[in-house]
Amino acid sequence: MRRPGLHRQHGKQGGGSKGIYAKLTVVVVVLLICTFSVFFSATISGNRGSLEPSEINVEELWESAKSGGWRPSSAPRSDWPPPPKETNGYLRVRCNGGLNQQRSAICNAVLAARIMNATLVLPELDANSFWHDDSGFQGIYDVEHFIQTLKYDVRIVESIPEIHKNGKTKKIKAHQIRPPRDAPISWYTTVALKKMKEHGAIYLTPFSHRLAEEIDNAEYQRLRCRVNYHALRFKPNIMRLSESIVDKLRARGHFMSIHLRFEMDMLAFAGCFDIFSPEEQSVLKKYRKDNFADKRLVYNERRAIGKCPLTPEEVGLVLRAVGFDNSTWIYLAAGELFGGERFMKPFRDLFPRLENHSSVDSSEELVANTRGLLGSAVDYMVCLLSDIFMPTYDGPSNFANNLLGHRLYYGFRTTIRPDRKGLAPIFIDRENGQTAGFEQAVRRVMLKTNFGGPHKRVPPESFYTNSWPECFCQMSPSNPADKCPPDNVLEILESQLENEVNRDLEALMETNSTRRTEI
Repeated sequence: MRRPGLHRQHGKQGGGSKGIYAKLTVVVVVLLICTFSVFFSATISGNRGSLEPSEINVEELWESAKSGGWRPSSAPRSDWPPPPKETNGYLRVRCNGGLNQQRSAICNAVLAARIMNATLVLPELDANSFWHDDSGFQGIYDVEHFIQTLKYDVRIVESIPEIHKNGKTKKIKAHQIRPPRDAPISWYTTVALKKMKEHGAIYLTPFSHRLAEEIDNAEYQRLRCRVNYHALRFKPNIMRLSESIVDKLRARGHFMSIHLRFEMDMLAFAGCFDIFSPEEQSVLKKYRKDNFADKRLVYNERRAIGKCPLTPEEVGLVLRAVGFDNSTWIYLAAGELFGGERFMKPFRDLFPRLENHSSVDSSEELVANTRGLLGSAVDYMVCLLSDIFMPTYDGPSNFANNLLGHRLYYGFRTTIRPDRKGLAPIFIDRENGQTAGFEQAVRRVMLKTNFGGPHKRVPPESFYTNSWPECFCQMSPSNPADKCPPDNVLEILESQLENEVNRDLEALMETNSTRRTEI
């Protein structure tokens, strides 16, 4: 059974990837025919109906969560003028971190350009020490589609043009600034804008988490969604690879994807050392010392409050308790697991049907880039299109957090989000020999979690993890602010853009006419 998915609210679809996007178009039909149901809660009972702890219906989990009458919509709902011809200068940014950290930084860059009435230079992707990948924006994303989709929002150029004046060519040198973390809008409209007007261009670096997520302006938040879920489309070769993997997995039936975040960097960050050998602990502690701020971390305390990633075995035990059996196909999105086969074997014994992008598709392109941005992009798309997605650590994990938000936007697609804090005492009791009632206890915890339906965003949940309600609407809302925009919203925006161009042409003609008169 194919899953519902993508509905373009803003901009046009390009060619080259029609197959994978066709799989995502059905969501709108499904969501529009949903009746206005009893208002949802943040529990599975709100998403799946009233269930007793022992009655989780796995077959229902393979379907999307109930929408409550909501559908995705990031198109403007109030006056949204096109970007003027004359801007205040050029904005360059360097997006650091991994693929998904860079993705959220790109969304922030577009919003910052809109706020400052700046021309955005195509964002730079940091070829950082972790990825060793210098693909850049052009090597990962469809540049033409990005610029075309956002034409109603910001002006975008691939590089800062040279200035030709009095027969001379002059290059604009961007003034470099290190923006504060989670900077408010006011910083961009004062400090950054002042420097932009002084120098003609500014270069913000680094640009990870440099614009506040919570902004009291729904149109600004919807612009972030337009960037994240519509404009940022991977290049056709990445979409083809992803489509090939999804098709092969679909041929076997339903499949689940898991982001198994049991890797050295995350374990070192979390301070979860004690389950490893002395030699492995030394490696983790050294990595932590070299890459993170010094902090007293006690494993037992960290685990008890849910700060440690689930082990592969714990992931398998949760899935078994929920009701999945060993016939379940699972796609693993993960880097190199720390501790190797010693930790994977218990999981593999529970769920032997495990795949990753290399095992499903052994093409040379993927094999050569399995650890780079391309491999991460393919994992992202396969996880987006899977029937169920399960993150094992959604703390500072940009991959998991962005995917949760993306799946929510494209049809409330099922996610299984283990409550690590709630599960910790249950796993600890099991390790101490108290196994009676283990699965029932796990189910009770899991029933209190959200399985992919719309729910209120509560800090520290990120906007990129949950863009409800700003980027969703209802056809028959009780609150006028939630009303869906008109079906011809793109025609309205196009008309506004044409009017802006016509005004510019009229002004130019008037100027030329005045000059001829003077001559």
